[in-house]
Amino acid sequence: MLIESLIAVTLLAALAVFLTPNRFAERVAFAASLLPLVGSLYLWSQFDAEGNALLADSAVAFENRITWISIEPYEIAWHVGLDGVSMPLIVLSTFLTTLAIVSAWTPIVERQSQFYGLMLFMEAALIGVFAQLDFLVWFVFWEAVLIPMYLLIGVWGGPRRKYAAIKFLIYTNVASLVMFLGYVALVFGLGDAVTSFGLPETAQAVHAGELEGLGAIGPETLLTVAFLATFFGFAVKVPVVPFHTWLPDAHVEAPTPVSIMLAGVMLKMGTYALLRFNFTILYDVAIALAVPIAAIGVISVIYGAMLALAQQDLKRIVAYSSISSMGYVILGLVAFTTFGIGGATFQMVAHGLISGLMFMAVGVIYNETHTRMVSDMSGLAERMPYAVGILIAGAFGYMGLPLMAGFAAEFMIFYGAFSSTVLPSAPWFTAIAMFGIVIVAGYLLFAMQRTLFGEFRLETDYEIGRAPLHDVLPLFVLLLSIIALGVDPDIFFTMIQDAVDPIVELGGDA
Repeated sequence: MLIESLIAVTLLAALAVFLTPNRFAERVAFAASLLPLVGSLYLWSQFDAEGNALLADSAVAFENRITWISIEPYEIAWHVGLDGVSMPLIVLSTFLTTLAIVSAWTPIVERQSQFYGLMLFMEAALIGVFAQLDFLVWFVFWEAVLIPMYLLIGVWGGPRRKYAAIKFLIYTNVASLVMFLGYVALVFGLGDAVTSFGLPETAQAVHAGELEGLGAIGPETLLTVAFLATFFGFAVKVPVVPFHTWLPDAHVEAPTPVSIMLAGVMLKMGTYALLRFNFTILYDVAIALAVPIAAIGVISVIYGAMLALAQQDLKRIVAYSSISSMGYVILGLVAFTTFGIGGATFQMVAHGLISGLMFMAVGVIYNETHTRMVSDMSGLAERMPYAVGILIAGAFGYMGLPLMAGFAAEFMIFYGAFSSTVLPSAPWFTAIAMFGIVIVAGYLLFAMQRTLFGEFRLETDYEIGRAPLHDVLPLFVLLLSIIALGVDPDIFFTMIQDAVDPIVELGGDA
């Protein structure tokens, strides 16, 4: 019952913060967020899973299955459990939520209790997404994440917040509907082979060749249709090109703490689901479509980087960089090697930390200067040395500087993709994707040179000085965690590898 306790504690914390007067909300929210953080760290310390949660002959940690609703011939169950893929993402979720709450102390000055309550409610839903193993309950958590994100952007966002929030909701809801129909059709197509919507039961029945088809749709066609529907649903959430247009608007209008959660964790819902559904349950279709999937990943890398190169808003630069980084994840997944899929999973964590650091640093600069435009700023390094220094370190993390988490993740992805036997022309795809690093370095160095160095010339009617300690301290914590994962990737990679190897074996048998 440890996972249930973690979700329940987080929901109770959200309720307590909702009921707290605004003037006390930020401190109560910070204290409340420590409960799920400590809880997830305890789960991590007791973690003893072996293998992959969806595949046979695996031992899932903290597993609990209780039949909830029976609708003949199917049953819906509360089924939770963690493996080496989900455990790091739950730790990432609780870790970033606490830091995002601290980063909100300066910019959020209205309706604080509602803001922090929604942040904690979203955290509980995120834990549910990464822990659930029954599709219908998992889908409830999946959709529950959208509600606080929509409100956080729409109420506390910038001047075009309503447009950005509605655009975000429409894109993600349409994608969710298509994904839902695709998966349910797959389960119905299995006929009597499964009597639940459980992800492990579905995966093992599909792998055993139990698919009968649905109506006039044959098994092979149904597999492809289910793959395309779920891939579309998750690709919008990632997002990959050409489904990315909601992301820059959402980031630009969202307050800094919400951008941290959006880029740091919510985008990982899409890549996590792609790994679970498309590259584990429907792996044979993924292998058959390896070339177009890899092309989507590489195009996302290059196109996202080119779009970032053309931006003047620091927040838009970081937002488009996320599209590029998620392209690397797609390339790693489709490689079907231990380092490819393992590196992609590691990149989910690494990018969550690095993008969180970058958005937080940009937010600190905006709090002091009230602008994010590159053309308006110059010489900030003299006035804000600590925040600027950490922003530079985060940029180096994005560029893949050795001994930082981004380098370890990208090195594993490139090595895994280059050595792929599943992906035709793997070296060419890898080489083109690696060129994205050059573009990333170009636009980040260009932006930093213009905003941070040279003569200070920002004209304001107030003095720009060093950011307060509570704004800078989370930056140091994030930077240390990025360096720790870069120096010792086995902090997470060992457990990731244990969960990834059974997926790679599926690809090897194809």
